[in-house]
Amino acid sequence: MNILFASSEVAPFIKTGGLADVAGSLPKALAAMGNDVRVILPLYEGISQDWRSQMTYLCNFHVHLAWRTPYCGIFELQRDGVTYYFVDNEYYFKRSQIYGHYDDGERFAFFSRAIIETPGHIGFWPDVIHCNDWQTALVPIYLLEERHVVPELRGAKSVYTIHNIEYQGRYGSQVLKDLLGLAPGYFNEHMLEYHGDVNLMKGAIYAADYVTTVSPTYAQELQYAFYAHGLEGVVADNRNKIRGILNGIDTELYNPANGNGLAAAFNPDDLSGKQACKAALQQACGLNQDPDAPIIACISRLVKHKGFDLVTSSIHDIMGMHNVQMVVLGTGDWNYEEAFRHAAAQYPGRFAAHMMYSASLSTAIYGGADLFLMPSEAEPCGLSQMIAMRYGTVPVVRETGGLKDTVWPYNKFTGQGRGFTFANISAHDMMWVLHEAVDLYHNNPKAWRGLMHAGMTADFSWNKSADEYLEIYGWITGK
Repeated sequence: MNILFASSEVAPFIKTGGLADVAGSLPKALAAMGNDVRVILPLYEGISQDWRSQMTYLCNFHVHLAWRTPYCGIFELQRDGVTYYFVDNEYYFKRSQIYGHYDDGERFAFFSRAIIETPGHIGFWPDVIHCNDWQTALVPIYLLEERHVVPELRGAKSVYTIHNIEYQGRYGSQVLKDLLGLAPGYFNEHMLEYHGDVNLMKGAIYAADYVTTVSPTYAQELQYAFYAHGLEGVVADNRNKIRGILNGIDTELYNPANGNGLAAAFNPDDLSGKQACKAALQQACGLNQDPDAPIIACISRLVKHKGFDLVTSSIHDIMGMHNVQMVVLGTGDWNYEEAFRHAAAQYPGRFAAHMMYSASLSTAIYGGADLFLMPSEAEPCGLSQMIAMRYGTVPVVRETGGLKDTVWPYNKFTGQGRGFTFANISAHDMMWVLHEAVDLYHNNPKAWRGLMHAGMTADFSWNKSADEYLEIYGWITGK
């Protein structure tokens, strides 16, 4: 099957969040199953010269975007059985940040038009164009007309994946013709119109042949206003073509057995290296060198929907538990950053706050911590809890989205489970299960090792998810 995968960011070339991890891993899994997979993304300024030196220039053409005909260059790179196409236009993409510009609507409308027009210039006949989030939400809409105009798109179907429904691509109605190049007929209740504005994600949900979300629970949650950010009616209206498919992770990249980035390698059957990793983490973060103190870790963007109201309001309760240490890594809202800096000053040797992004430190934390705290108010899928489990770090999570689908709660009667969970957005409930986790760590080492083993041996690879996507592709194309 010929698959064109479109994403505004793709690891390892450029990354700001989980979308890049998915766009970097899922196509590889699909290609390994014998499919012809091509990935298309913008050629941002932030893509390093190391990658650029491996690219080959293919062609250039002028994109048709309303009254504009901007230049579009296509560069190619092949890696891990996948062909990557980089869309070059320095006016739109030679910028220090990939998002957050006044003209993001125009930038990603250009990118969407480039996605649609590229197959006709390179002779690729996609069976499926798989789009992701609001930045490529226009592609299923453009495809409605272009599949009848461009021969290479004649049989193409579209799949649209919602990674985070909070960011929808909402603009004033005046952009429809002048910016997006769409006829007034698209501004209706069952396409782009949303409370008098244009909503790109809404249009994609209606226009796509199939819609997926990144976990089964999140697909169900999106029918409720609390999670859907105003699109619950749209989701309900299209529920017959929406499915939640759990994301996977790169199990080779996140593998403690190879020891990459760790003080020592370890595996589910030999956890001795975990202690060396813990000692190295304590030293690196200025924590007391105490092998018996459980380390509670958070690695996250420090924002409200990640549950940090619960964490900051409970810092003194957490540090009041018997002989615990805590490390927080991330950046975000100033009030959370300040709360963690104050905690580090108030609890020297027991609380470490690193208000930054560091790939090397995050690996050290995953490898050396004992507990991973992730109390999100909403979490479409979440990768951190799966990564933590790969490294034998037991998660404590709220039962939402992918957290509920991946972290099975510990059962003290059977010993089964992968971590600890709570249902309500409640600091009291979070502290209750944290107490349970710390008590188990101190008083039942055998059960604790069982939890570590269950998480480390769980199958979080992309294989099962890739099979589900192929099933959807086959269903909508008849192949």
